[in-house]
Amino acid sequence: MDKTFSLFLNNYLDVWKASSLSELKELISINYEAREITGGDIVDFGYEESVKGWEHGFSFAKENNAQWNINVISILPLRESEIIVVLSATMVIQSKSLDTANLFFQTFRKNSVNDWKLVRSYIEAGIPYVSTNSVLFK
Repeated sequence: MDKTFSLFLNNYLDVWKASSLSELKELISINYEAREITGGDIVDFGYEESVKGWEHGFSFAKENNAQWNINVISILPLRESEIIVVLSATMVIQSKSLDTANLFFQTFRKNSVNDWKLVRSYIEAGIPYVSTNSVLFK
């Protein structure tokens, strides 16, 4: 795997865990496209809607002194300059994990100036979560 991607991914996850919207906005492509499935409902959205969603999630995390529990499940190269990362994310509030998590399939691409950006996501939101040494879905 590209060493620059490993560094990028670690930074991306640190930014997420810190709930830093200003930093996260710099890591998402302006041409970002996503699909989220919540309870069977499908919503397609782009960069602006994504930023609003992250803002809401980060505000909730900060207001509730929550910590993010993010697990990288798999990293798969798609093309020379494109990598997909499968991860799960939930929050821990007052030492208790939420009962649900989101499963993310996030595609990152290296652009013409050799910066990695999040370009696509497919998200299964609100799925049952059980915390052990790994992520288990009921």
